[in-house]
Amino acid sequence: MDVQQLRHRLACEPQSVSSRLQASDIAAAEQKVEQALAWQAASQHHFIVTPHSPFYPPLLAELDDAPTVLFCKGEIDSLVAPSIALVGSRDASRNGLQHAYDFGRQLAELGLVVVSGMAAGIDGAAHQGCLMAGGRTLGVLGTGVEQIYPKRHRKLYDDVMQSGCLISEFWPDVKPYAGNFPKRNRIISGLSLGTLVIEARRKSGSLITARLASEQGREVFALPGSILAGDHQGCHDLIKNGAKLVDTLADIVEELPPLLRAHLESLPIEPHLTKEDSSELPFKTLLASVGYETTAVDVVVANSGIAVDLVLEQLLELELQGFVAAVPGGYVRLKRS
Repeated sequence: MDVQQLRHRLACEPQSVSSRLQASDIAAAEQKVEQALAWQAASQHHFIVTPHSPFYPPLLAELDDAPTVLFCKGEIDSLVAPSIALVGSRDASRNGLQHAYDFGRQLAELGLVVVSGMAAGIDGAAHQGCLMAGGRTLGVLGTGVEQIYPKRHRKLYDDVMQSGCLISEFWPDVKPYAGNFPKRNRIISGLSLGTLVIEARRKSGSLITARLASEQGREVFALPGSILAGDHQGCHDLIKNGAKLVDTLADIVEELPPLLRAHLESLPIEPHLTKEDSSELPFKTLLASVGYETTAVDVVVANSGIAVDLVLEQLLELELQGFVAAVPGGYVRLKRS
């Protein structure tokens, strides 16, 4: 892309990347264009993508407010593959993080790209689950692509760049600004065939992404949780208003476009596309006595009818296998199979 083409694009784009060009701003704008082109030339993994690029996400291009310019770092072909967005609370529970990780992993195993916002909590767990399965993931940033936010995601930032792509409509050096994060949500949902919300309170920013997905004509999925905890109220409201209740990957796959669904269902990954079978679970009686909310050891003993010393032994084995986790006040169940 030459300077004139990029200058034209930036002159037409929304405020998120460049202010509207006035006559007196031409020199400053050209300097920014040159800086952007220098950034792109600095690495073979730096890209400036416009709607005329073959790598511009096709679903995103359908939006009336689609970004005029995307700054990208990583494997650019990840932008055009079928994808599902996973979003949720930054202050997620242990179960919520496990669900995000598991769905990220399972989607990656099917060959779908996982899209999220690189935030703490559900976003980070979804990216990590995808990467653990060797999949591709897109991190849509509320900063420039040269900014790592939150700082503790430095390794995740590098891993996403190696196995997927980091994306932003903001100039590469733009620092965190609270108003920019809601703006990027339309890109998360707009890139994706559907958005799964995992653990969201009623005022969660994830509900903005879900609303945008619905307005964009995309699928909206929600994972239910305990009615006693406020962490899931946003998800329950989404389900009441028409979002699809999800408890397995099959619930997502069956809502995908027919040709893509037929392809995915033909893949040899049957366990993830069927309802879970608990017949092979270890210590089934004990495991059934541990809830998805904190369960005290004496409650586990009472419900299972097993001696306390054996309960403690089996709980340790289940914890090592990843079925339960020790938390203050007892144990919580992490997965069904």
